[in-house]
Amino acid sequence: MGHTLVEKIIGNKVGHEVKPGDIVTVDVDWCMIDDIMVPFAVQKYEEMGFKKVAKPDGVVLIYDHFLPATQVDDSRHFRVGDEFADKYGIKNVHRTDGICHQLMTEAGYVKPGDIAFGTDSHTVTYGCVGAFSTGIGYTEMAGILGTGQLWIKVPETIKVEIEGTLQGNVTSKDIILRIIGDLTASGATYQAIEFTGSTVDAMSVASRMTMSNMSVEAGAKCGLFAPDEKTCDYCKIPYDDSIKALCSDNDAQYSKILRYKAEEFEPVCACPSLVDRIKPVKELKGTKVNQVFIGSCTNGRLEDLRAAATILKGKRVAPFVKLIVTPASRKIYREALADGTLEILSDAGAIITTPGCGLCCGRGGGILSDDEVVVATNNRNFLGRMGTSKVQIYLASPVTAAATAIAGEIVEG
Repeated sequence: MGHTLVEKIIGNKVGHEVKPGDIVTVDVDWCMIDDIMVPFAVQKYEEMGFKKVAKPDGVVLIYDHFLPATQVDDSRHFRVGDEFADKYGIKNVHRTDGICHQLMTEAGYVKPGDIAFGTDSHTVTYGCVGAFSTGIGYTEMAGILGTGQLWIKVPETIKVEIEGTLQGNVTSKDIILRIIGDLTASGATYQAIEFTGSTVDAMSVASRMTMSNMSVEAGAKCGLFAPDEKTCDYCKIPYDDSIKALCSDNDAQYSKILRYKAEEFEPVCACPSLVDRIKPVKELKGTKVNQVFIGSCTNGRLEDLRAAATILKGKRVAPFVKLIVTPASRKIYREALADGTLEILSDAGAIITTPGCGLCCGRGGGILSDDEVVVATNNRNFLGRMGTSKVQIYLASPVTAAATAIAGEIVEG
């Protein structure tokens, strides 16, 4: 019997074949701790009695949710993190470089075949390069810090096949929202989702990141793409036989297979306040909005900003709409500045912020109040996510978001 991609990644790491349901202990290649969880992970680490970090070079601390600080206690998280890093020789500390899930691949940490854990549910993002990555709590993270290992249960896999060519105004965000709607928010619980097909092959790594990132919104343990030449170019590694072997076998067994034709996808939104409440944008046309947000670890990459700029060029944001744009990293910010993308967005009336999690997690500038409506490119529209519990959050692609900012109401791009 053949193996799925996640079975191969885990099997390679433990040195023998594995099957769904097996419980194995893995050596962890990378662990990421964000600023929210730093003090709690450190406290648990100390309570467990560890005296040294097992693999300090495999630990990455990233301050992204609380920068710039908006509450008095935020600085405590930075102080605890810095003290821990200094004490145990942790060199990989990012204080203002961007969002953790962008940086873990962009900065050259996670590579194809790696196993990574992070103290944030969207750690699943690194599946875009063919790595097994998933979110954990700070207690599990403390255990990894002290031992360098963690046990996992090998998940079953849902295979998603997408064939064909997408329409011009349809993006990978529309695809993953549609899939989440079909699976439901719990339809992939503790399973891997493996994305395949000619449509997937044609996608950039950035587009794949969006889909891996949101796989957890269907309950998935990870969202995986088999690495290819584009992956290796992005990761700056050779496309050799070991990378080519990181793909599912023809006779691999899946818990479910979903098949789609690319031409049948259309722009969609996730409607308040459920990620799996999916409706076509055309059915929402005329919904007035107060704010549009383009950014986050889901859609804050250069291709996302460029897609928005293409629509906004030479136009102005509706006078009653606030458009907030947040690049996912400092590198992306500088690239968008160099190629004129940020100038186009600024000329259109956008508020451009420092890279970070900010508004997505309800901590940065731009939170909303009762009965306000926002169209956002991030990954969650839960009650209270971006302001009060009466804020109406619609999730959409950067194309839909940019067109909406101009119209002042939800429209297709």
